[in-house]
Amino acid sequence: MSDVDTGGYGDTGHDVDYGHYEQGQEHDALDQLHQAQGHEADYNNQYGVYEADHHAAENTDFSQGHHVEYDAPASVHYEADDYTNYSHNAEVDDHVFAAEGSEHAHEADFSELDALQHRFDAAFAEGTEYHGGAGEIAAK
Repeated sequence: MSDVDTGGYGDTGHDVDYGHYEQGQEHDALDQLHQAQGHEADYNNQYGVYEADHHAAENTDFSQGHHVEYDAPASVHYEADDYTNYSHNAEVDDHVFAAEGSEHAHEADFSELDALQHRFDAAFAEGTEYHGGAGEIAAK
């Protein structure tokens, strides 16, 4: 910027001279940059068995017997019995009631960029000049 001021008074005191001149330029700028970036990932699994049973049973019976009967005097009577009894029972049971599983995976990415640029330019010029005399005003 420059300022020039001139002013003078004449020798007689009747003339007045005043001058003013100003000139300039202004430059201004606004820059803004915004950047954001992100990443997200998650994983989940779940497995379950709700009921699992195992049963085993075994049963064995063994019997053995001997029977003798005898009658003597007048008429003779004789009786004999031999017996064997065997029983075996076995049972096995395997049982699964319910089983389930689930699995989940997720990924997300994002990126963001904002840019703002604005420029301000201004130029100006201004001038004032005054001439005057004894009770006289004139502008040029």
